[in-house]
Amino acid sequence: MILNALGIALSQLRRNVARSALTSLGILIGVAAVIVMVGLGRSATASIEGDLKSMGSDLLFLAPGGQQQHGPPTGSSQAFSLADVEAVERQVAHVRAVAPLTSASVTAVAGDRSWDTTAQGSTAAILDVQGWTLAEGRSFTSGEERAGSAVCLLGDTVKRELFGSGSALDTHVRARTLTCTVIGVLGPKGENTMGMDQDDFVLLPLSTVQRRLLGTDDVSMILVQVDGEAHMDAVSRDLDALMRQRRHVASDDAIDFHVMDTREFSSFISSIMQVLTLFLAAVAGVSLLVGGIGIMNIMLVSVTERTREIGIRLAIGALEQDVLTQFLVESMVLSAFGGILGVLLGLAGSWGGARLLGVPFVFDPLVVAGAVVFSALVGVAFGFWPARRAARMKPIDALRYE
Repeated sequence: MILNALGIALSQLRRNVARSALTSLGILIGVAAVIVMVGLGRSATASIEGDLKSMGSDLLFLAPGGQQQHGPPTGSSQAFSLADVEAVERQVAHVRAVAPLTSASVTAVAGDRSWDTTAQGSTAAILDVQGWTLAEGRSFTSGEERAGSAVCLLGDTVKRELFGSGSALDTHVRARTLTCTVIGVLGPKGENTMGMDQDDFVLLPLSTVQRRLLGTDDVSMILVQVDGEAHMDAVSRDLDALMRQRRHVASDDAIDFHVMDTREFSSFISSIMQVLTLFLAAVAGVSLLVGGIGIMNIMLVSVTERTREIGIRLAIGALEQDVLTQFLVESMVLSAFGGILGVLLGLAGSWGGARLLGVPFVFDPLVVAGAVVFSALVGVAFGFWPARRAARMKPIDALRYE
């Protein structure tokens, strides 16, 4: 019976190809919009998680500031000191490297060119901790770090803006009142998913930035590289205990620092992206509702046009269930046709959007299958009333219809 109803449904839809296509258009647009929104949301999430993983799954961030229940540290607190950095190196086990970090906004000047950027102060360990490579030159020596020498390494963006395609080695760059000698250029990393240029900074020895740019001994963040992902939780607990002791924290309410790792960042970002993706999918899903109403309208018109046909079928022995099934199948075919085309359009849109945004294309077969099934259910839901109306017609009244 279903196959017979399907054959009749396809025959009826072929009679009015243009109307059938326009009726399916609402479902097509709705399904495509949902797939594009969900696809791009998942692509963006995957890209952000990839950026975080590129920072290293063995990296911990020790930062001043209180902590929300979910998310990054908030509020202002006392900065760390070089003594805190040394304490971490001496007293915490399973630590491969420790890199203090502080920064200042500066205008870098070389010759007749200038560029607004950030001067970051750290040690040579920052290159290994954050996975930087040297495109040219060398890193700081321990003697330069202790003396606070006026030497620097340029991020790729700063090098390009100040020196173009020429070599920057052994040239001089001025930042505020400090003139430093360029001893190296870092390899490019490009923009991250959030649009931040990872190459837009000048790297100097920590003490140079502290004394000659900031006039303070503060350390704004401590990066800790663990000697194995298996030790992450243990090192995190040891860092927490050490900082509580050094900063005289008596209770959780008074805590003024936080130990973070890339897993926390990933979880926080993923939760935000999931909520955003669901919201966008819900907005796009409104067009599915509009498409469903369009199907209901066309099916009601179809019932009116085919009143005599319905009367003849009922008069020669067709059951109400047969007529109901017939119109439900027609509604489902219309909706499923739009859903399948919507899936193809949605996948093409997701792929094109991912390429345009520079994020990886993520294909989820469950989303595709769910979109097709949901579009068919829309056809059932919005086609039931017209089908029920057709099935409940009295044969004699239907045959009299002009």
